[in-house]
Amino acid sequence: RPHRGALPFSPLFLLSFYAELARKDVKDPESRSEESEPEEEQDPWDLPELRDTGLKWSGEERSGKVLRVLKSIVKFILLLGLLYVFVCSLDILSSAFQLVGGKAAGDIFQDNAVLSNPVAGLVIGVLVTVLVQSSSTSSSIVVSMVSSGLLEVKSAVPIIMGANIGTSVTNTIVAVMQAGDRNEFRRAFAGATVHDFFNWLSVLVLLPLEVASGYLYRLTKLIIDSFNIQTGADAPDLLKVITEPLTKNIIELDTSVIRDIATGDPAARNKSLVKIWCKTEKITNLVNITVPGFANCTPGALCWEEDGQIWTQENQTETNNLGKCTHMFVYANLPDLAVGLILLALSLLALCTCLILIVKLLNSMLKGQVAVVIKKVLNTDFPFPFAWVTGYIAILVGAGMTFIVQSSSVFTSAITPLVGIGVISLERAYPLTLGSNIGTTTTAILAALASPGETLANSLQISLCHFFFNISGILLWYPIPFTRIPIRLAKALGNRTAKYRWFAALYLILIFLLFPLLVLGLSIAGWQVLVGVGVPVVVLAIFVVVVNIMQKRCPRFLPSFLRSWDFLPKPLHSLKPWDKVVTAGMSFCRTRCCCCCKCCKEKEKDEEKDDMKTKDKTLEMYDNPALTIEDEAKVKVTATHL
Repeated sequence: RPHRGALPFSPLFLLSFYAELARKDVKDPESRSEESEPEEEQDPWDLPELRDTGLKWSGEERSGKVLRVLKSIVKFILLLGLLYVFVCSLDILSSAFQLVGGKAAGDIFQDNAVLSNPVAGLVIGVLVTVLVQSSSTSSSIVVSMVSSGLLEVKSAVPIIMGANIGTSVTNTIVAVMQAGDRNEFRRAFAGATVHDFFNWLSVLVLLPLEVASGYLYRLTKLIIDSFNIQTGADAPDLLKVITEPLTKNIIELDTSVIRDIATGDPAARNKSLVKIWCKTEKITNLVNITVPGFANCTPGALCWEEDGQIWTQENQTETNNLGKCTHMFVYANLPDLAVGLILLALSLLALCTCLILIVKLLNSMLKGQVAVVIKKVLNTDFPFPFAWVTGYIAILVGAGMTFIVQSSSVFTSAITPLVGIGVISLERAYPLTLGSNIGTTTTAILAALASPGETLANSLQISLCHFFFNISGILLWYPIPFTRIPIRLAKALGNRTAKYRWFAALYLILIFLLFPLLVLGLSIAGWQVLVGVGVPVVVLAIFVVVVNIMQKRCPRFLPSFLRSWDFLPKPLHSLKPWDKVVTAGMSFCRTRCCCCCKCCKEKEKDEEKDDMKTKDKTLEMYDNPALTIEDEAKVKVTATHL
């Protein structure tokens, strides 16, 4: 078609003609190739191919082989060092959370009327474990309260369930730090949240069953009464032997302060969690004291009257401080909150740095034949008749590794980056996580066996409740492949967070903080308020889940308006509008809140204006007065296409 205002076969006509041909030639081959060879979409959950981009071993010279071996040894030593710092930073992170929220956790445990409500006990277990970043600490607080008579074992079972949920927040935080690559983040976040879904689904089934029948309490009570259990040796603490040389020089805590606050000791409120004196000596002396009457005398001790007062003898223990600790905050004289915030920032920085470097090192090490061997060993099932055994062996491996490192948070946080880079599949990470749940309960059982005689029965019964709760959850959500719902839910959440990465932070805040706080507030208001608000919300959630399933499986049985959620406002059934708001807010912060960026951008704009002025001056000599402004603009467009 002739260009408007141009004669046929004039230069302007030919220029526009060839530009149109070029544009069609660029588009047509793509459309033809798409029609002839449709590209298959790659499943984002498939493990990536870790290819060796270097020379083969056989093609290397002797010096090259020696250099490659030396590089591998150095990388392996670096990997061990980074893993050591990674585990130590998790320990410091736990100490930081205890300093920031430890006393608040003790205050939460003080309200015994609220703890008698099983739902409130569950969310209190979640909140306290999130605050102190240790299910062992929250479990020891519960044991102390039961032993002192402030709490019954039956009321402690929901708190233990909540502690099981709260301990999975650590590996979820680790997964958020892999948000750089979309597919890695998808796999890592799913590998972390499969633990969350297992715990929440187990609670949804087993908590009502426990409230109705008390089967965990009855089963563990039967075991305690049937066996004559003696106080044993202390549980092995293998990981702390390795990490303490570093962590004790950074911070040491006195966790007995949290237990004393929970058990109602008023003097504990004025104590600091930061341990000052590490070497102490307790001396017990028999001293004379006055009592109101003879009935108040110490049993088996002397009791006499002198000068109108009644005297008796009593053993009193005094603690003498011999030597101070050696950590860096001994002489700081800072409040617990300030020390906790400093350690929180430092530990998160170390955790994030170590995680990034570990992922990069693993990506550089896991190449070629090494990657093939590791992926086959970790992800391949046994031959056909015994394929089902593989998952149960993975459960045993997870339990054994957790028993060795003495922490389920450390083990699950260590396998999360491996799931992210594609070394371990989500289907294999699931049984490893279930095994870590069992492993952390076995260490708690051994720790309970080391308790003194007066607290042995209660602490052991609570530990057994924790053990059988996890065993019951595994029987519910693992043996039959159809019941492995946590894997499907984790994949769905992984896809959502890979598309909208800000949703991961929202998930963390909502599930581990806002939701437990809301339920706790409703519980404090009374069970009538909790039931009045909770039942409609639960019914609505069940309705939405059922409709979603029917929309995918059998939409013909639904009314026409329920076959999709389009009748609702878009923000109620899609994250796209919220994504625009979040993106706009982040861009606003980048452009408005950062003065440096703003100054740099203004400088760049000024430079661009100067460049445009110089370009205009240089192009003035090439202006064609025969062309109109409209034609000149069209020539520029067609030239750009060409």
